[in-house]
Amino acid sequence: MTDLLVGPMLRYADATSASVWVETARPGRVAVEAGDIRVETATFTVHGHHYAIADLVWPEPPAAEGGVPYTVELDGERVWPPAGGPAAPPSRIRLPSGARPLRMLFGSCRTSVPHDAAHLLSHGVDTLREHGVRLRETPDAEWPDLLLLLGDQVYADAPGGEVLQAVRARGGEPAGEIADFGEYAALYRQAWAEPEIRWLLSTVPSAMIFDDHDLRDDWNTSAAWREKMSAQPWWRRRLVAGLGAYWVYQHLGNLSPGERAADPLLSRLRTHEGDGGDLLDAFAARADEDPAHNRWSYARDLGDTRLIMLDTRCARRLTPGDRRMLDDGEWEWFTRQMDADGRRVVIGSSIPVLLPSGIHHVESWNEALCDGAWGRRAARWSEVLRQAVDLEHWAAFRRSFTDMCRLLAAAGGTVIVLSGDVHYSYLAEVRGLPVYQVVCSPIRNPLSRVLRLANVVASVAVAGLAGGRLARLAGVPRPPLRWRLRRGPWFGNTVATLTLGEVPSVYWHSPGRGERLTANGGR
Repeated sequence: MTDLLVGPMLRYADATSASVWVETARPGRVAVEAGDIRVETATFTVHGHHYAIADLVWPEPPAAEGGVPYTVELDGERVWPPAGGPAAPPSRIRLPSGARPLRMLFGSCRTSVPHDAAHLLSHGVDTLREHGVRLRETPDAEWPDLLLLLGDQVYADAPGGEVLQAVRARGGEPAGEIADFGEYAALYRQAWAEPEIRWLLSTVPSAMIFDDHDLRDDWNTSAAWREKMSAQPWWRRRLVAGLGAYWVYQHLGNLSPGERAADPLLSRLRTHEGDGGDLLDAFAARADEDPAHNRWSYARDLGDTRLIMLDTRCARRLTPGDRRMLDDGEWEWFTRQMDADGRRVVIGSSIPVLLPSGIHHVESWNEALCDGAWGRRAARWSEVLRQAVDLEHWAAFRRSFTDMCRLLAAAGGTVIVLSGDVHYSYLAEVRGLPVYQVVCSPIRNPLSRVLRLANVVASVAVAGLAGGRLARLAGVPRPPLRWRLRRGPWFGNTVATLTLGEVPSVYWHSPGRGERLTANGGR
């Protein structure tokens, strides 16, 4: 078995620094070398697994426009690029530059199943994998500067391939689902270790945020959902494992070198003798019980663009009658980030803010009924409906939705919200404001024909009128903003590129659709 299990992954990157993350088969010292820069760091260990993240800093931006190739060593032995491995271009560090338009490749919802004929029929083409293959032949000027993964990077409640076989062989609860940190590690390895994905992640900087399937379907949909899951004897172990694995595999790389240096958990793990699994578990448990203890949201300035990635799962307030997508502390942080000093703002929210109008009104109507607008019996059935058909987007947290609309209207410049989750893609624009919602989903997990039809029906104008009438009957006021779908919805697997030039544009890369999926999204 190779000493390098996952990675290298190029994570945080700005004009003069980059962070490289790895998982190794044994503890040791990891060295990353890129041109004249060489950085060494020791691995840390949790639950028998070994990790390192190295921060490379240049005194000034590298002159090489095509990027600086790099290598990785473990205890002096080169482990990347692998000796005798499949032919691929060198992994390189290509930092964002104000000399070219900023390009963000983004998407969500990617299942990790085989690429044989049966799974191509059931799950379609893995568009992220295919994009990685195409990128090898793409001119440097057209490469993305950042890969945004907007949730459901792994499906802990529906693993596939060899991980599913191991879970079934293990037996016990939860049946057919991930149970502990070791199984999460195997799930991430399956998702990121195949050659095409591995090369892509090694050479394009990435930023990530979780959604429900990273933990479990409908995670934190409502207080009733939390109560139901807390009664399951296996849930706490799974929750702690899921948040701990997210911290290791996704969150660490989201942080800048300065933020990571100030992270108390990482500091303790790096100086801890032996296995720090108990430290990680205690952190994860507290992060769930007290969201104010840790912030999963983060922000980056990329030239004239501020990227704000929002935690729309762990930071929720689920109080019936006063639900909030972001609790008070998280909302205060978000409003501060929106003061972007004249920069264009891109918001990453795993779940869409602006839905097709018919779906939006139904979700707001359902929330009102859950809160008792039509009595207790209707409230009970509405909670069942909320969980059964995933009525849990910003529209189903209406107070936060209203606050968000007011914040967007007051932004004073172009704001683009990037989302996934819903398993179809579209572009929505707010009437009279330079505010846009761009949705790209799934990377590889298409909807059934029945659900596609249901979403098409809900997207037409008459559905918006009917849904609005239903919401009014439940006492829901009209939304403070008006918006329309300018393009879409489109179904099927896809990834998208947002190009932030003088006029922002978005292009959806989807097999068989090509140029028909190009749309301008700015003014």
